[in-house]
Amino acid sequence: MWSYVNDLGKQAEHQLLLLMEFLSPEGLRLDGRRPRELRRLSCQLDVLANADGSAIFEMGNTKVLAAVFGPREVERRSDRLEDRAIINCEYSMAAFSTGERRRRGKQDRRSAEIGMVIRGTLEQTVMVELLPRSQIDVFIQVLQADGGTRCAGINAALLALADAGVPVRDRVAACAAGYLDGNPLLDLNFLEDSGGGPDISVAMLTSLDKIVLLQMDNRLPIDTFEAVVALAQEGCRAIAQYMQGILLEHTKRLSIAKGVGRS
Repeated sequence: MWSYVNDLGKQAEHQLLLLMEFLSPEGLRLDGRRPRELRRLSCQLDVLANADGSAIFEMGNTKVLAAVFGPREVERRSDRLEDRAIINCEYSMAAFSTGERRRRGKQDRRSAEIGMVIRGTLEQTVMVELLPRSQIDVFIQVLQADGGTRCAGINAALLALADAGVPVRDRVAACAAGYLDGNPLLDLNFLEDSGGGPDISVAMLTSLDKIVLLQMDNRLPIDTFEAVVALAQEGCRAIAQYMQGILLEHTKRLSIAKGVGRS
């Protein structure tokens, strides 16, 4: 009985989202942002004492923790590669990360798929050829979910890798953009993401202008597709610039603490 009532509630919620106007006549979104405006960004580095690198990254109400262990010796000799490092990635959502009451498995199917996607992105980003016969373990957990968890997870992982001193090819960042009410929208929150329009997740090497991840969940006309991807790339560049500033401040604090730099 409860399952039936719950299904009816979800159907009603879906119908309400389809009827909702996501852009006001004044050009403002539901949370007050402009169509091309990112959510508030925030991050912390070195948040876990027992990890080689760690970071918390927030995009609006989405909050993700990443921890990196390594580079270190490969645990299983059969997995060892003589010419490069291997990257393992585990992505999960905390049971309290959404308003849903159901328990989430540590490695449910969707989480495993996202973990594979993030691992592929990191393999193109980390200079694995400089770290032969080693492994890097990356653990990503969504603490609070309000849309954009995949991109926030990538950003958190890259900050944690930098905190661990792992070399990367370029400044890297991830951001999503979608298409609702006939307009491209940057960095969708959960309500916008649930609105039925297509959205595209992009991760890119911003200085090299190279896309290392592009995922979309629906079809788009080519001109609309190009506009949405271009907007996501614009978001990636802004996030990369923000992350670089945070890393520079973090490096400065570390150098001062070690007596290398000036206060």
